Amino acid sequence: MTLRRLGVGTGSYPEPAAEQPELSVGGGRFTGMTDSGDRFSVAMEVLDHAVELRPVGEIDIATVSAFRAALWAAPARPVVRVDLSCVPLLSAAGVRTLAAAHLRVRARGGELVLLDPAPVVARVLRVTGLHRVVPVRESGRARELLTCVAA
Repeated sequence: MTLRRLGVGTGSYPEPAAEQPELSVGGGRFTGMTDSGDRFSVAMEVLDHAVELRPVGEIDIATVSAFRAALWAAPARPVVRVDLSCVPLLSAAGVRTLAAAHLRVRARGGELVLLDPAPVVARVLRVTGLHRVVPVRESGRARELLTCVAA
């Protein structure tokens, strides 16, 4: 058996082959971005002074490219909020993407804020130390009113 190391020395890792996310623009200020697969989707709401992204599903190596594409597609605003209440799992690839997004938003003069992480995700944020770099807040919304459908 032969093991190959991919991306060694290049500073980047190959992304899994996946279809590109589709961007759909509805009326008003709502922009939705979804991955064509059943496992993961991201909704984006663009307001005057903020952008809110709502990923639904696990953020892992298979879905991180769709998550990254949604974060990078967010227009420049003073605040970019990521509602993590419908994310049951955040892998190292997701943590890396959030750290990169933090740097990108800060370079534009904004702030990345993480909202309502599930207990497992909150623990990942604490263990990795990301909670010290990126603010993690409770949004104050009633969780029982939110329905997360992750196939």
